[in-house]
Amino acid sequence: MADDSIFLGASRKPDDSYQKPEELLLKYGNRHGLVTGATGTGKTVTLQVLAEGFSNQGVPVFCADIKGDLSGIAMMGEAKDFLLKRAEQVKLDPYEFQEFPVIFWDLFGEQGHPVRATVSEMGPLLLSRLMNLSDAQEGIMNIAFKIADEEGLLLLDMKDLQALLANIASRADEISGRYGNVTKPSVGAIQRNLLVLEQQGGQNFFGEPALKISDIMRTTRDGRGAINVLAADKLMRNPRLYSTFLLWLLSELFEELPEVGDPDRPKLVFFFDEAHLLFDEAPRALVDRVEQVVRLIRSKGVGVYFITQNPLDVPESVLAQLGNRVQHALRAYTPREQKAVKTAADTFRPNPDFNCATAITQLGTGEALVSTLEAKGIPSMVQRTLIRPPASRIGPITPQERSQLMAESPVAGQYEKAIDRESACEILQKRAETRQTEQAKPAETQGGSRWTLPDFDDAASGTNSGSGSGSRPSGRTSQPAPRERAPRPSNRQSVSEAAIKSVVRSVGSSLGRAIVRGILGSLKR
Repeated sequence: MADDSIFLGASRKPDDSYQKPEELLLKYGNRHGLVTGATGTGKTVTLQVLAEGFSNQGVPVFCADIKGDLSGIAMMGEAKDFLLKRAEQVKLDPYEFQEFPVIFWDLFGEQGHPVRATVSEMGPLLLSRLMNLSDAQEGIMNIAFKIADEEGLLLLDMKDLQALLANIASRADEISGRYGNVTKPSVGAIQRNLLVLEQQGGQNFFGEPALKISDIMRTTRDGRGAINVLAADKLMRNPRLYSTFLLWLLSELFEELPEVGDPDRPKLVFFFDEAHLLFDEAPRALVDRVEQVVRLIRSKGVGVYFITQNPLDVPESVLAQLGNRVQHALRAYTPREQKAVKTAADTFRPNPDFNCATAITQLGTGEALVSTLEAKGIPSMVQRTLIRPPASRIGPITPQERSQLMAESPVAGQYEKAIDRESACEILQKRAETRQTEQAKPAETQGGSRWTLPDFDDAASGTNSGSGSGSRPSGRTSQPAPRERAPRPSNRQSVSEAAIKSVVRSVGSSLGRAIVRGILGSLKR
């Protein structure tokens, strides 16, 4: 095998004899690829062979382990009769067993290092896709992110988004005047979808520390690329979360990596297993986004390989970007399957030695039709190929082996503990507490008290030269000067005065009141 290619297997002549080696040129490894075939035809082993080949050439790999049997790539293979026979058939000499540098990841943090992303990094489009929101609800999600940017609110985890949505619901009238109609029922529908996502394990994914792209692009000291294996057996219970996460990761690679043009070998190879989950019921905007990323990420040195059962699972606009093809057997029992066979056959450069559509239905396990890009990026003529046996173990590793590999991982301890720093939830909570405190404060008055007294004494404080302390002035000054006020007697009644008034009230006739006033008045003196 040359240093500038990956050995895939050997093509066969019409009489089933050895023809020539089939290789994938590293120079065109970033031109993307497609691996398809029915269940049990050998797709996982082909993925394992490709990952091993890229790793040995110093190219990091990221792939998902759907069934759990790809984890064996971390352990050295074992000599078995069927493997040795296949190595002899494809003239793989010497056939050396090997273990590969693997880093295990898991969104739930159980079978690998935790993988997290912040809500801001995910963005409104992918979040809307993840929660299957309507157009109106997606519009509100976009408004939420806009308000978060304007008000400096960090959206890191799910509670931040929940707090922001609650805040938007309480300000619906104000926000509708600025950005368009925002209704509380629509916000409530988003909150309910967010609750469902949380119950499905979404809270494990959103938060910090977020995954660093550099950590999946590591190489070993001996020059081999790290193989990042995402444990996806449990994740597949929520297919939408699985597909959205991989699309987010692809978008992050596209945004963060610099332009490198056409390198001699890829900077990273990304395998998207069960690719149909990405496109099932996907809105047109999302499909356009995938097509754009796939078309442009090549210049970042990233190769994307879609793995699925049926070539019809991938839209034609994306299918046209995939230059390297490995087609395992397809069954043609239904009209849709027959259409898939024809579609797969029509995408290959024809070979006059056999009928491509017929061959697809007759391929055995571990056999495939292979066409890769040759010199100048021209697709090679399709060849019926026996895929080479892998150098690592076929099948899953034990939990003990996984734990040991995780403990020895270069990222051990970096992602295990979640970080919860001040963000939108805490900021909005503080704002609410501040408003409550201000509303609870007593109203400010002139004397610092909530109570006031009627100004009965202002008239008496006027200056009238002809009046004594008991006389009433003929008019009031508009603003009597406080400094000119004379000391005034107390308004409180003495005991004798109260007694006099009480007796006076009890006397009915005016004459009687006059006499009593005269008598009691003398007593007061």
